[in-house]
Amino acid sequence: MAPTFRLQNVYLISFLATLGGLMQGFDVASMSAIIGTKQYKSYFHSPNSVLQGGITASMAGGSLLGAIATNLTADRFGRRDSLAIGCVIWIVGCAIMSSAQNVAQLIVSRVINGFAVGIFSCQAPLFIAEISKPDRRGRLIAFQNWMIGWGTLIIYFISYGTSFVEGNASFRIPWGLQMIPALVMLAFIPFMPRSPRWLAVKDRWEEAHDVLALLHGKGDRMEPLVLAELHQIKEKIFLERDYGSTSWVELIKPRNVMRTQAAVCAHLWSQFSGNNALMYYIVYIFQMAGIQGNRQLISGAIQYCISVGVQVFAFAFMDHYRRRWALMIGSVLLFTWLFAAAGLMANYGHSVPGGLKGTPSVTWVVDNQAASKAIISCAYLFVASYQLTWGPIGWVYPSEVLPMFIRTKVTSVGVGVNWMGNFALTFFTPPAFQHIQWRTFIIFGVFNVASLIHVFLFFPESKGKTLEEMDEVFAQSIWAFKIKYTGSRLEEDVQEVAKDVNAAAADIEEVEHHATKRDSVA
Repeated sequence: MAPTFRLQNVYLISFLATLGGLMQGFDVASMSAIIGTKQYKSYFHSPNSVLQGGITASMAGGSLLGAIATNLTADRFGRRDSLAIGCVIWIVGCAIMSSAQNVAQLIVSRVINGFAVGIFSCQAPLFIAEISKPDRRGRLIAFQNWMIGWGTLIIYFISYGTSFVEGNASFRIPWGLQMIPALVMLAFIPFMPRSPRWLAVKDRWEEAHDVLALLHGKGDRMEPLVLAELHQIKEKIFLERDYGSTSWVELIKPRNVMRTQAAVCAHLWSQFSGNNALMYYIVYIFQMAGIQGNRQLISGAIQYCISVGVQVFAFAFMDHYRRRWALMIGSVLLFTWLFAAAGLMANYGHSVPGGLKGTPSVTWVVDNQAASKAIISCAYLFVASYQLTWGPIGWVYPSEVLPMFIRTKVTSVGVGVNWMGNFALTFFTPPAFQHIQWRTFIIFGVFNVASLIHVFLFFPESKGKTLEEMDEVFAQSIWAFKIKYTGSRLEEDVQEVAKDVNAAAADIEEVEHHATKRDSVA
């Protein structure tokens, strides 16, 4: 029997929905903090650069499969229930990982965990976008990226603490603790409302109305904002049913192809910025900068603290600055720090044939102390710049630009591309550090130059618009720089509905007055 109580605080619901981001962050740091420890190297026999790349990338491979599979479950079972499925899969993966006896079992567990992350990374942003108001949507979806940051920070410190534990418990403890957020989310999911837009697509209009009233009207079904939103949703869904299709071909038809490319490429460029690949192997980067021992872990911890800290500003101001300009500024900053780090390494570093002891991927080291500090500063500035721009907006933007009838499919493709890129880059990075060394940073820098050009040409502004209003934005031009930015019409619609409600209330009051007067005369 379904519980009658429902959570109605959108911030709390968004927090619970983005616990999947916390798990994704756990996965990133549980490897980056552990791959440099002697316990891990001893137990798994010091994996070479290709094998370590495969171990790390296996999670991204699983996430790709999860992103594809979620297209089969999301429209049938809904966003909320898809998150529950992801929780169960994550718990199974953590149980296998924490008991891994060999590399093969470790890879299998990471594929399973990745499958769950693929579900979370598709469904959480969509769910939040569909329950939130336009003026809060950006910061609420940005919860996803912030939780990833918190996950990396928390598990990194746990892994740092357990690095002093002798034996394989040093990595089994953090791997086992990863299942806690999934247990918490699974416990609260029955009390979370379903997406009102998903309910509307299923013709469960009364339930959709109830959820909108619960979330945006404090339970009042006649609240003008609730009625205006419901009207926009009805208008959009009926229009899509008349002219739309749910086939995959619809994604590349002329009226949708620009929206598809914008949503998919936002994921692509966020990944190819280099942030995730470099975060996985932050220990290697600090070794290349000449930092050894516990200083590596401490320097990495500072980087994760910066990642979480700067996102407070992103979260606070997300709905005050425009997505398009933030992405372009982010691209400029990212390639600046990457090219600077590459130049410093090229000028002040030297080759280490065979690699550092126990770390064959690190074949280039900087011994100059000033250059080393400058490289670390570039790494910190890179993370701060990413987490203020591409990090949160890379999740927000794709969730804002898609029509309802292809939203799940395009999101599945976009997140799938994200994880395909993650898999390729995490697999590629250790051999790249080994063979082309500092030139790896040049490659990521060039990707950011390309993203700057692409955003300028083809990413129109989405800030403040309702999900249903983006049709008009993309109808103006294929060139984003020619599209005029205007705010949302929702407030005007709310005022119109309020007038209608007040007029209806006045009519009812007048009828009741005449009825009372007639009764008194009688």
